[in-house]
Amino acid sequence: MPRPDPFDGLSEFLAVARLGSFRKAAAALDVTPGAVSQAIQALEARLGLPLFHRTTRSVSLTEAGEHLMGRVGQAADTIVGSLDGLSQMRGEPSGTLRLLVHRGAVEHVLEPVLPVFHRAYPQVKLDIVVEERHAELVSAGYDAGIGIGEFIDRDMVAVRVTRPFAWIVAAAPAYLARHGRPEAPEDIARHACIRYRRPELGGIYRWEFERDGQSLTLEPPGTIAVNDSSLARALGRQGLGLLYTSELHAAADLAAGTLVPVLGDFVPASDALFICFPRQSRAQPKLRAFVDTCTRVMLRPQGEAAG
Repeated sequence: MPRPDPFDGLSEFLAVARLGSFRKAAAALDVTPGAVSQAIQALEARLGLPLFHRTTRSVSLTEAGEHLMGRVGQAADTIVGSLDGLSQMRGEPSGTLRLLVHRGAVEHVLEPVLPVFHRAYPQVKLDIVVEERHAELVSAGYDAGIGIGEFIDRDMVAVRVTRPFAWIVAAAPAYLARHGRPEAPEDIARHACIRYRRPELGGIYRWEFERDGQSLTLEPPGTIAVNDSSLARALGRQGLGLLYTSELHAAADLAAGTLVPVLGDFVPASDALFICFPRQSRAQPKLRAFVDTCTRVMLRPQGEAAG
């Protein structure tokens, strides 16, 4: 036998208790007085206790009714308030936006975007975790992530927030002066390489190249392996070997000449930084507002000021 719904009759009970009348409760609930009376009788029968004293002129709570009202009334107000809050969230961005951000996106996305977003939506709280790893967003409780397109799961919605950039092999001028420039991908076998270990996978990242339209991946040799791309670039600047990075993340070093690109004829197709999120999350106003702000700030025409 199925268990009775414990909430059956509670709406009618609360309405009668607060309004002091079966007829007024029926009007408030948009049902007939008979329907309210029947619901209360069924609730009383299920509890085995009378909840109201009824006379031809008045309705009042019994001791059991007072007890139930004291427990249920406050809980009902909390539930209604929570539902009203959710209704408001459909329109105005609010709540906490939890982001998992790849370290390389901090300077190139978060720093220019967050001041604009915070000014526009001060009621949205931001909880940002910066990591080198590419974690599972949903199981970890994040609303969205910002990372490199190559590493985003295919079942995620991905919105590009930077202009395309190329992958490069680079080294310090002093290193190239000592060891020479590699002229083909296979030449890295004769060089010291700063190897990158993806934190979430553990294995050494294989360097990717293209030649005559064909993909080529090689495991770089070397005695140094790191799991932080910023550290890899710092070691590269100090002349400890070749490194594999992106022209976006190495832009300052390339402009200053502290890193020099090599093997330019063999770099793979361009990539970009993306905001990614589960399909079911795209309707959240707080997430829509953040995505819109990112694309507006990051992809605006060159020279146009951020809003």
